[in-house]
Amino acid sequence: MTPWIAALVALLAAAALWYRWRYRVITVSGESMEPTYVDGDRLLVRRSRTAGRGAAVVFAPPGPGLPGDPPWLVKRATATAGDRVPEEMTGAVRVPVVPAGYLAVLGDNPRSLDSRRFGLVPESALLGVVVRRLGDERGTPHAAIAA
Repeated sequence: MTPWIAALVALLAAAALWYRWRYRVITVSGESMEPTYVDGDRLLVRRSRTAGRGAAVVFAPPGPGLPGDPPWLVKRATATAGDRVPEEMTGAVRVPVVPAGYLAVLGDNPRSLDSRRFGLVPESALLGVVVRRLGDERGTPHAAIAA
């Protein structure tokens, strides 16, 4: 193998490792983000510890969890540091303003388990922000994304 081919292979391998570290694909399980994302949808997630208001975020569930619980939750960031806590969350969130390092999250489905039940989410629990839907677990793309 010539030196320039070896260098190209090394560069491509490094790029693949960086991409694999920077992005992750997750599969939606459940109805909490319907109609935006449905059970079986595959989502491309960019790793990040911050998110803007309105972004769909992926994070570790609060608490110890039970066997069989999903390793990640997908919800929409509705309030970020410095924003007022939405009224529907006042039962679970005891502060009027979201403190630094936290997010308030809601599922797009009103029956979602979210900040109305478990309170604010620390940014340290974030895996990242949803970049786009890739299709469902069979690889079938969806025609439209409701926002």
